Amino acid sequence: MSESWYDRKILPYLIDIACGMNVVHRQREKIVPLAYGTVLEIGIGTGLNLKHYDQSKLKKLIGLDPSLQMHSLAKKRCDEVKLDVELLGLSAEKIPLPDASIDSIVITFTLCTIPDPVSALIEMRRVLVPGGKLFYCEHGAAPDQNVLNWQSRVTPYWKKVAGGCHLDRDIPGLLTSAGFTLDTLEQQYLPGPKMMTYNYWGVASA
Repeated sequence: MSESWYDRKILPYLIDIACGMNVVHRQREKIVPLAYGTVLEIGIGTGLNLKHYDQSKLKKLIGLDPSLQMHSLAKKRCDEVKLDVELLGLSAEKIPLPDASIDSIVITFTLCTIPDPVSALIEMRRVLVPGGKLFYCEHGAAPDQNVLNWQSRVTPYWKKVAGGCHLDRDIPGLLTSAGFTLDTLEQQYLPGPKMMTYNYWGVASA
């Protein structure tokens, strides 16, 4: 199905604004600088993570995102931080890279929108070297039942206007279902509406 004018022209900028808030950047700062070696960023979007990389640790950076309309903003940010990035306009369920070719993966605020997140995470494990690291920061299911109930009620409507975003995904459960080991897992509400601000972040091993 072809994307609507809203999806092509308006949504990328709305996502860029929402995901570029200071509180969200503070979360990115906890994860992105840890990436090392040949790095694959899943859902690079408009490149909001680029300024947070420790370039002294990077051998190569590959950014994957099926939303081609976001690539122009990402390329602009690549130029701003003087970072070469190979951009791939594809979905994470079929990553076009060889087995064990990536040292570390960065994924931030992306699992909410991937249509088949477990299949995508299994692909991420495939391309990671043995013992490779996945650095993640995601919003998802709240621990409070009342909040979770509202997340589940609102998600069918929310995802229609927010690029397929699910508010109620069990992030630790998705990671372990795909075979990852959770080295570290932190979680808390960020400032803002509770339905949209429960955050999980940490490190997982392939």
